[in-house]
Amino acid sequence: MPKMKTNSSAKKRFKVTGTGKLKRSRAGMNHILRNKTKKAKLALRHSTIVDKADEAKMKDLLCM
Repeated sequence: MPKMKTNSSAKKRFKVTGTGKLKRSRAGMNHILRNKTKKAKLALRHSTIVDKADEAKMKDLLCM
């Protein structure tokens, strides 16, 4: 059986934490920024953990 290939787009978007969880950046910081408040833009800068419901799918893409 051939080796599994890691999904290229997923490996650019997710990082694995020390405890094995997946870290991701938040959406919504590319355009239409003048309509967002400063507080909203500050909150979007910070990364977050992938939700439990989606974690298994993302780990499959990363061959984990």
